[in-house]
Amino acid sequence: MSPDRLDGWFARFARRNSGVTSTEVRPTEVIVRGGNGTTAEVAVPFPPLSVSGVFEGLRVDALAEHLAVPRTVGLLLVRLGGHSLGLARAGSIVLSRTDRHLVHGRSAAGGWSQQRFARRREGQARQALRAAADDAYEVLVPRLSEMDGLVLGGDRRALDELREDRRLAPLFALAESRVLDIPEPRRTVLDDAAEWVLGVVIVVKGP
Repeated sequence: MSPDRLDGWFARFARRNSGVTSTEVRPTEVIVRGGNGTTAEVAVPFPPLSVSGVFEGLRVDALAEHLAVPRTVGLLLVRLGGHSLGLARAGSIVLSRTDRHLVHGRSAAGGWSQQRFARRREGQARQALRAAADDAYEVLVPRLSEMDGLVLGGDRRALDELREDRRLAPLFALAESRVLDIPEPRRTVLDDAAEWVLGVVIVVKGP
């Protein structure tokens, strides 16, 4: 959800759930409790919040102010078939690099042919991930001092392999815990991700 929709969403939440009894503000999470016991939980992007405590009624002003702060965010979107990465300021990409690599799907054939195909696929996958690591090192690592954080997206196993590259350790140290579920990394997907990362996901739980 985009920051400009936050107040309206919680106003509707209050109407549907017999008002709001309290708001618990933590450095990394905000929990709003409705009068009927329903809760709305928000993980804080780019934590921490500057305010914490338990307040009577609806108090999401600190969260709204936090979301309104202009940020420069690194984005690293990776799948075995390609990657797209860049730097976003205020929701717009200002620097990027995107590449695609052929990685064959798994073969249903058996025997020696299957083994040869598997070795070829593993080689293609290694080459694709090496290219992603090289681009991240060349484009993002030199700009670490500009970043308020790094948001990852794509295939978790591919990202875990990139974490093993020691050159990228300072970059991954800035990474948020969330991983965006994205389709094949393309420049258009990177543009969308630059906007998504500034919003929040609200999880509603019944009483």
